[in-house]
Amino acid sequence: MARLNSKAVVSAVVLAAVVLMMAGREATALSCGQVDSKLAPCVSYVTGKAPSISKECCSGVQGLNGLARSSPDRKIACRCLKSLATSIKSINMDKVSGVPGKCGVSVPFPISMSTNCN
Repeated sequence: MARLNSKAVVSAVVLAAVVLMMAGREATALSCGQVDSKLAPCVSYVTGKAPSISKECCSGVQGLNGLARSSPDRKIACRCLKSLATSIKSINMDKVSGVPGKCGVSVPFPISMSTNCN
């Protein structure tokens, strides 16, 4: 049986740990794609095409709230929300700002185009 070099083994273990930590960080980072996907069912309500908020919309809002727990993720969500809002024609920002409350979600920042996401 070949003898293992202890420095090589330690180096390999450290490298594997770093790779796993980096993979974990990437997997937990929130993306605008996730934000858009979660909030897509709300578009008909905030554009006036639906008279009320759907269960799917509230499910998405609650799911997004669950994903955006850390301060960096909340900042990403804020930026994504602003980007999404500018891309939707006929959006009613008064309706948008009321969606979290109607879905039983409290957000730590006002929902507004003037919100500073930092």
